[in-house]
Amino acid sequence: MAQSRNENRILIVIGLLIALGLPFSHLSSWGKAHSGLGPLWGGEVFWLALFLLIVVYVLVVERKSLSSIGFRSVTPMAIPIAIAAAFVIAAGDVVISSVEAVFHLAVKTQINALFLTPLWFRFYLAARAAIVEETAFRGYGFERLTDLTGSKWLAALVTFALFTAAHYPGGGLALALVAAWGGLVLTLLYLWRRNIWTTIIAHWLTDLVGLVLVPAMGLHH
Repeated sequence: MAQSRNENRILIVIGLLIALGLPFSHLSSWGKAHSGLGPLWGGEVFWLALFLLIVVYVLVVERKSLSSIGFRSVTPMAIPIAIAAAFVIAAGDVVISSVEAVFHLAVKTQINALFLTPLWFRFYLAARAAIVEETAFRGYGFERLTDLTGSKWLAALVTFALFTAAHYPGGGLALALVAAWGGLVLTLLYLWRRNIWTTIIAHWLTDLVGLVLVPAMGLHH
């Protein structure tokens, strides 16, 4: 029995290194430079592979269902709750961006370059970011850290901090602060609902505002 628990802990640690560690690797940048798929899709291969790796790891290696990482049935209230959460995130982002402007905090050039990509790609990017990031951080990361430590609050704090930190390399402090606010709301939402679809929808709507609506209104700088 003790051996079984130890084996389970080892599997969890390996899974956490995959889900929470790989987003900090430089494999996405490597893909853009060396995959031969170009600047748009070169880095996307990594993120799609990460999602598939987490899913396969849960189903095949851990032999658990995807409900163990939050993929549960969508309830009738999921969409209105997600829309409300996205509104709260977007409203907070406006305040944060206004404060950042006062202190001349600007998002790094590589993030601004996303506004120059085709509209269809930005729609895709919002969906991919929502699905992959929520699966890695709020889904696998939160659930397995809770299993490992026995504390959902510690799991929430760790995944929130890592989610925020993961946005710093690509966008600097300005993006990290925005991500921190979004991550806080999404983490609390997941703690409440324990359903990854709710946070995926909220995350997707938030990114649609940032990647599609804001550029269309000429509000980015």
